[in-house]
Amino acid sequence: MKSVLLIGLGRFGRHIAKKLDEMNHQVMAVDIDEKRVNLVLPYVTNAQIGDSTDPDFLESLGVNNFDVCIVTIAENFQNSLETTSLLKELGAKLVVSRAARDVHAKFLLRNGADEIVYPEKQLAYWSAIRFTADHILDYIQLDSDYGIFEISVPEKWIGKTVQEADVRRKHGINIMGFRRNGEIDLEFTPDTKFKNGDNILILGKTKDMQKTFHI
Repeated sequence: MKSVLLIGLGRFGRHIAKKLDEMNHQVMAVDIDEKRVNLVLPYVTNAQIGDSTDPDFLESLGVNNFDVCIVTIAENFQNSLETTSLLKELGAKLVVSRAARDVHAKFLLRNGADEIVYPEKQLAYWSAIRFTADHILDYIQLDSDYGIFEISVPEKWIGKTVQEADVRRKHGINIMGFRRNGEIDLEFTPDTKFKNGDNILILGKTKDMQKTFHI
């Protein structure tokens, strides 16, 4: 369990609050808008209405006591930048800030952010790959070249063993595990056979995935 200071309770912030609640983390939620604060009350440990660009208000929250501070302010980049900078000045251990553009990310990183999230950009990439592929069901981008993909097993692989399919040599991708009946199985062997209905977790270069699965 971690303690999280969540600043900015728009739609993205509320989704984060709900997920953190599901994961049983302790969350202090902050927004200047009372209505937004009220909407997240069922999902957070505590909540405050206040201006995160006010140093006295922010200091009163005990910023350095939280394991991570997440800034999801979207409407006003200046407020996001000031909040990020103040958090670091007040001793925040880890500051994660939302960016909508590359230039925003650069300023945030220069002014206290330890990590950046791009919800719109990341979802755009995910959607572009997910819905233009023959087999891909989900993916996580690791960097500009590599990703982890969940794919439905191609028909031509069904009935073959992992060794027979020789995926690594033929396609340059690595099988990490199987999803069968909703359960992840990472303990497969070269003799494990691909079955109809299998999903496969694979690691590789995006360009190899594009070639293999016709993205």
